[in-house]
Parts: sequence; structure tokens; C-alpha cells
Amino acid sequence: MAGKEEYRPISKLIDDVFSSVDLLSESQLKRLKEHKYSSEGKSIVEPFFQVFWNWLVEQVPRTIAPNMITVVGLGFNFVGMLFLMFYCPQATEEAPRWTYIFGALTLFIYQSLDAIDGKQARRTNSASPLGELFDHGCDSLSVSLVSVSTSISLQLGNEPGYLFLFSFISFFMFYAAHWQTYVSGTLKFGIVDVTEGQLTYIGFMLLSGLFGPQLWSQSIFGFDLKFCTLIVGLVLAGYTLYQNGQVIAKGGIGRAGSTVANTSVIAPIIHIGAVILLAAMIALRSRSQVFESNPNIYILAFGMLSAKVTNKLVVAHMTKSSMSFLDIAFIGPLMLLIDQYLGSPVSETFVLYIFLIWNTFDLVRYSTSVCSQICRYLDIYCFDIVHQRTPHSSPVKAKLSDKLSD
Repeated sequence: MAGKEEYRPISKLIDDVFSSVDLLSESQLKRLKEHKYSSEGKSIVEPFFQVFWNWLVEQVPRTIAPNMITVVGLGFNFVGMLFLMFYCPQATEEAPRWTYIFGALTLFIYQSLDAIDGKQARRTNSASPLGELFDHGCDSLSVSLVSVSTSISLQLGNEPGYLFLFSFISFFMFYAAHWQTYVSGTLKFGIVDVTEGQLTYIGFMLLSGLFGPQLWSQSIFGFDLKFCTLIVGLVLAGYTLYQNGQVIAKGGIGRAGSTVANTSVIAPIIHIGAVILLAAMIALRSRSQVFESNPNIYILAFGMLSAKVTNKLVVAHMTKSSMSFLDIAFIGPLMLLIDQYLGSPVSETFVLYIFLIWNTFDLVRYSTSVCSQICRYLDIYCFDIVHQRTPHSSPVKAKLSDKLSD
């Protein structure tokens, strides 16, 4: 007699595809389950926005999973960037005014949903280590999306040096925030932090929508407005990085001042350093000016790489594990570098697109595999908090049950 058919949400289909890809060991999964989120500090505007965020989360049905809120917000952010990229492939063109305003709106939606996913988790009693990891993973991807949208709004394609500096400092700052968390065990927020940064970028897009992006080419005291905004941004970024650097320099909570995983507090610089070094080398050596000709694609490609190493850092922190330097994600930029050194007849632009496709696939593969494995271990679904997994659906627990039955 046929039994009752098991509930199979969309996330179960993903789980079936990647169920055999186990990237985390059993000991890592155990430590991740024991992980407790820790943060401290508030930025200047956050207390004012808390009123709005607390109201907003109450409008969300309790049946909606926190991770679904996160991914919907990321989707809005992605769509806003796509519209701007469509009209401004080189970040030098002027898009229709409404696209800048739409980009500001989608970024605001992303910011709002990103702020309430944790509230929804606590409200529905569905908080888990997976939610923290999923949130940081989407944020790491969003950094490159916001960098592209903002660069287009300021027409930074006309100043490739500014564009490179702005984008890769953004990547480094996000990585550094999790680097100091890996060292101290606590995510520390400054008085000027991510919320203020996002509101600033929203302001840039709104001003470009109202007055046109040529506004940023106006002179103030003999300097372009975009140059002035970059200088202010560098000062604030420098202050934030100084704070993170102080935490790292003091030493971590592990043995002899090491990280939470009892590893070197300096070692994580290797990963993000390699990303920035490769990006600079490829841009400077390019025969066809591949960065200047394809700034959006270039930033997205390296943004995928930066997101991958940042995700690995977050996983290392939450599982109290070391980070491996070897990663197939570096195949992408190495293809470009080899193409340049060998003087290959293959177009650098073509290789850049292959790089983007490869690293996007690798990031999705890694993220999906890790999330799927955690879901199986914790007996939860990623995008569903209404239905519960049956105990036998966890391979680790199933193996234990089989041994006990024997």
C-alpha cells in the first residue's frame, strides 16, 4: 500500500541535486550548530530606521521564511542593476532618468528586507545558523551589484581609476568586517556603517535621476563633484578599516591571540589580497583595455570571486575552521592572466565573459551545496518554515540510526 506522499518544496529539488556534494565535515557541522550570533554597536541612523523596520516586519505573514525575505531583496537589487547596465554598459552613458530612481527604489527595498529577515526569524522562532550564513552570503553578492549601480549613476566609467578604487575598496571593506569577526568572534558595527553607505548610494541614484548624471561632473572649488564624493568616501572607508584593523591587531579570542579557529589572524589577507592583486595586474597589463572597455562585467566577475572568498571566510568563522587558499574560483582570473602572458589570439573580452560565467556558476554551486548540507543536518528547509523535514531526511542522522539498528 502506498504511503502518504512526502512534501517536496522547490528547495527539496535543489537539495536532491546537491545532496551528494558535502563540502563540510561532520565536526564542522557540529560546531556550526553550536554557533551563536554575536554583534555589537549601532550606527548613527539605525535607531531611527528600527521604528520603520519593526513596523515592516509585522506586515509580513508568519508563514514566510526569513531566507525567502533575504533572497527576494537580493532579487530586487539585481533587477535594479540590470536596468542600469542595459542602458549604460560602459558606465559612461546616460540612462533614462527613471532607471536611476528605480535603482534607488530597488536598493531601498533590498536594504529594508535585509534588515527584517533576522527579525522575522526571531518572530517566527525559526532562527538558525543557516539564516546568518544565508544573509551574509547574499550581502557579499550584493556588494558587487551596488558597486555597479553606483558607478553607473556617477558615470565613473569616464574615470576608470575612480571606478576601480571605489569597487575594490567596497569589496575589501565587506571582507574586512568579517575578517575581524573571524578574529574576535563578534561582528562589530561602527557609527558609520553599511546602513549609512546604502543610504548614500540611494542618494546618489536619486540625484542622478532628478538632475542627470552629468551633475557629478560639476566643479566645486576647482574639483569635480565625483572626485569630492570619492575623497569623502575614502576618508570614511579609511576610518572603518582602521577600526577593523585595531580589532585584528589586538589579537583574537583563540589560543595565543589567534582566531576563533586557532589560526593566524593575518592569514585571511592572502585571499582578498589575491583578488585585488589579480584585478590590478590584469587591468594594467591588458592590451585591449579590457577593464576600461567592460567595467561593469569586470567588476561583476571579480565581485563573484570576492563573494566566494568572503563566503568561505564566514563559513570558517561559523564552523571555527581554517581557510584553504586553493580554490577553483581563481581559475577565472588566471585564464585572463594566462591569455595576456601568452599573447593568445582569443579576445580578452571573450575570456572575461567566460570568467564571469565560471565564477557565477562556482559561487552558486558552493553556496547551494553548503546550504543544502546544513539543511539536511539541521532537518530544516531553506525557504520553508511551515513544513518540517522528517528525521530520516538527514544523511548524517540516518547513518547513525543505521549503525544503532545494526
